[in-house]
Amino acid sequence: MSNPDFLTRYQQLIAAPSISSLDPALSQSNRGVIELLATWCESLGFHSEVIELQSAPGKYNLLAKRGSGAGGLMLAGHTDTVPFDEGRWQRDPFKLIAEDNKLYGLGSIDMKGFFAFVLNAITELDSSKQQRPLLLLATADEETTMAGAQEVARYPDLKPERCIIGEPTDMVPVFTHKGHMTSAIRIIGKSGHSSDPERGINAIEVMHLVIQKLLKLKEELKNKYSVPDFAIPYPTLNLGHIHGGDNANRICGCCELQLDMRPLPGLSIAELQAMLLDATKDINARYPGSVEVWDMHDPIPAFAGTKDSALVKLAEKLSQQPAVAVNYCTEAPFIQQLGCETIVMGPGSIEQAHQPNEYLAMERIAPSQQIIKELIYQSCW
Repeated sequence: MSNPDFLTRYQQLIAAPSISSLDPALSQSNRGVIELLATWCESLGFHSEVIELQSAPGKYNLLAKRGSGAGGLMLAGHTDTVPFDEGRWQRDPFKLIAEDNKLYGLGSIDMKGFFAFVLNAITELDSSKQQRPLLLLATADEETTMAGAQEVARYPDLKPERCIIGEPTDMVPVFTHKGHMTSAIRIIGKSGHSSDPERGINAIEVMHLVIQKLLKLKEELKNKYSVPDFAIPYPTLNLGHIHGGDNANRICGCCELQLDMRPLPGLSIAELQAMLLDATKDINARYPGSVEVWDMHDPIPAFAGTKDSALVKLAEKLSQQPAVAVNYCTEAPFIQQLGCETIVMGPGSIEQAHQPNEYLAMERIAPSQQIIKELIYQSCW
């Protein structure tokens, strides 16, 4: 069977919608992308396994392998994209459009394009000389729950020696990154007429007390923890969304705040959760049963890689770039649980991720392709 060329694969991947969203009205199955990848992998001599997620029916992972035994290299990425704002896109997000020396399309760099690069590199290598296993992992729902990567970490027989996660780093190796925790705090007060405030409990006022505690926690995190590899070397806490009350002349009976926390390596999710509960403890004692705290999605731990692994050294040599730490998060902490040396490294700039008119700069195609090909060759040939 003949294999499609690089741009044909790229076009077909972009044309297969696979939006993941916590809003069921926007979320889509990724099966179309998975089936494309499975077909292409099988034509290159891989054994492909398509697995429906236990936690998200209608969403799928693909694990494709060529070669036997443990070890070798796994190339990993997610098949979903974020939703798009139609009013801000100037082109069809589901068509790969070459214009102004750029390839435009939803997922062009985050991160369907990575699979086109990988498959093109594999096509150009002589399969008869492959000496170690080569694996391709394609996951679901990275942009929301990371359910696909979390289920992969439970496979007992999946034991690659190395893994490259192809998120858009402009081919700069990333050896560590922060985690991500989105929490909500809800205050249940007691509503009533505004003419007699003492007869109620104003949830906005109680939330004001909570916010004071959170701002104190924010400063404590900044002053107590530091990892100098990061551009922002401390854990962050962001108050992102708040709403409460329904009318000016009513005592507010309910107020909810949503916040984002980004732990450093070495600061566990459990520790952050305990800090959050501790910050609200006194207020909950003052207004019994009024404060609820919960995670809005499964928290993502930090990725604690090292600069001195063989894979990092190889990636630095081929890219001629030192490995870096980044503030965003990926599937790396879940993949790393397989016991493999893990880095994040892929084509395209993170500055384009989640942006209208997402694109890959075409002058970066050839150098990115060469690095990916060499990473595969030096790991498996």
